[in-house]
Amino acid sequence: MAASTDATVEDDEREPFNDAELALKGINMLLNNGFKESDKLFRAYRHHSPLMSFGASFVSFLNAMMTFEEEKMQQASEDLKATERLCESENAGVIQTLKNKMKRSTDPRRSGLAAVERLQRQIIIADCQVYLAVLAFTKQDLSAYIKGGWILRKAWKVYDKCYCDITQLQERISGGASRRRKKASEQQQQAAPSSVTSSPSQQPDAVGAEDLDRLKGSVSFGYGLFHLCISMVPPHLLKIVNLLGFPGDRLQGLSALACASESKDMKAPLATLALLWYHTVVQPFFALDDSDTHSGLAEAKAILRQREIIYPNSSLFMFFKGRVQRLESQMSAALTSFGDALRLAAEQREIQHVCLYEIGWCNMIELNYSEAFTAFERLKNESRWSQCYYAYMAAVCQGAMGDLRGALGVFNQVQKLFKRKNNQIELFSMKKAEKLKIPSLSKELCILSIIEILYLWKALCNCSTSKLHTMIQVLQAIDDASCAGLKNLLLGTISKCLHSNKDAVQYFQLALRDELGLLSNSYVQPYACYELGCMLLNDAAFAAKGHTLMLQAKDDYAGYDFENRLHVRIHSALASVQAAAKP
Repeated sequence: MAASTDATVEDDEREPFNDAELALKGINMLLNNGFKESDKLFRAYRHHSPLMSFGASFVSFLNAMMTFEEEKMQQASEDLKATERLCESENAGVIQTLKNKMKRSTDPRRSGLAAVERLQRQIIIADCQVYLAVLAFTKQDLSAYIKGGWILRKAWKVYDKCYCDITQLQERISGGASRRRKKASEQQQQAAPSSVTSSPSQQPDAVGAEDLDRLKGSVSFGYGLFHLCISMVPPHLLKIVNLLGFPGDRLQGLSALACASESKDMKAPLATLALLWYHTVVQPFFALDDSDTHSGLAEAKAILRQREIIYPNSSLFMFFKGRVQRLESQMSAALTSFGDALRLAAEQREIQHVCLYEIGWCNMIELNYSEAFTAFERLKNESRWSQCYYAYMAAVCQGAMGDLRGALGVFNQVQKLFKRKNNQIELFSMKKAEKLKIPSLSKELCILSIIEILYLWKALCNCSTSKLHTMIQVLQAIDDASCAGLKNLLLGTISKCLHSNKDAVQYFQLALRDELGLLSNSYVQPYACYELGCMLLNDAAFAAKGHTLMLQAKDDYAGYDFENRLHVRIHSALASVQAAAKP
């Protein structure tokens, strides 16, 4: 039974409450845009249950990551450490109360309650450690990375042990229940009609199956995310990560997140969001399972349909609906969904910025440069991060509109807004802005830059046939030797999208042979090598050559823009070929 959420009510005046149900209610509030209400609920109960304490700390962490304000990040760190202390303390109020009750109780399940409580606390500690590691990583210095990596290693060990322990307990209970049912059936067959036989449900297990199911969902969230995220680490870093003891099984990660998503734990909605993120952002972007990208979208649509009633006003779920529509090239519907998400997130600035970003992208895909400029200009002025990148996007859109003087003004802002030297996207934006500021700046070169961005973010395949033909006309009119390799790479990709495979192969071969553009577009040759390899792999007659080109793209180039991104795609493509070759 849930009690009043008034934080001033004393412990002994509170009615008993189910903290698992209340925690899930709090997270659902948050996802239905009730950020303040969720925060108030968790803080009212944070000292009365480890689970509610963790809920309060999670909301605090989310607030910090959405704003990147130093004060809020410090508060989140303190809240997470307080939750850890509560879980580790043998004298924590709720834990001690539970122990005292169990000492006085003759309930045969008391040892089971203790086991559930112990596992719950261990999982919460691991969750807190993961979020503390993320906060450490935001400092972006070597000591922070080392500290964060060490914390993550400790958290993984806890997740792995708890996951194995809970799985074993579930199997034991399942086996015990089966044996009891069999025994009861035998007794009923042997007994006289007047005999009274106790049913299996009257013989309590040491640990309740329902409690274990929720705990399995709880640990599966962190366990699954570890597997999924590590599986996407660039191959040349994977050996180091594996040496530290981290796993990386993508299918196991997805299976664990699906388990968490269907559970009654407070992290079930978060697991659902993680699955939507994977199917609509990660899978298309990194070309994972490239042979069947629509399967990911089908999964995402099924999840959205199932959760529509629970989250009718969720800006996040509306955002993912827009992502599905954009990936299906339904730009008008996608813009409507992102607009609705923007409105629903009126009090959540960072979610609004994510929606604005997608609105900008949809308009770029539609070649609506004016609307795209408006979105990126607003992001440049309002966002606390990646302002350098947003300024570059706004500048190329403004130039594509024909306003070259205005574009030059924004290009000049790019370098001033450049802050993170270890950020690939900001480095790329600054280098490109410097190149475009030269006297030869033209509307066509700005459109070329927009097509380049669409290519690098794998959005050309979402463009309509008419828009792709418009792009071809613009590209073919550009006569700049320094852009020749890039132009051919883009023409090859557009031809591939239009299913003109013969033309695509020829363009990729021209891009691969380009030497002049190496200084200004260093990524063109390895990417062209990869693209050509992908096309040949799909043709049985040239599969061996395609495989050779893939290895060449992986081994013969280094130090170019977005190298890690390409290595992940190559690794995925080669893994798909190996899987297909197995009997």
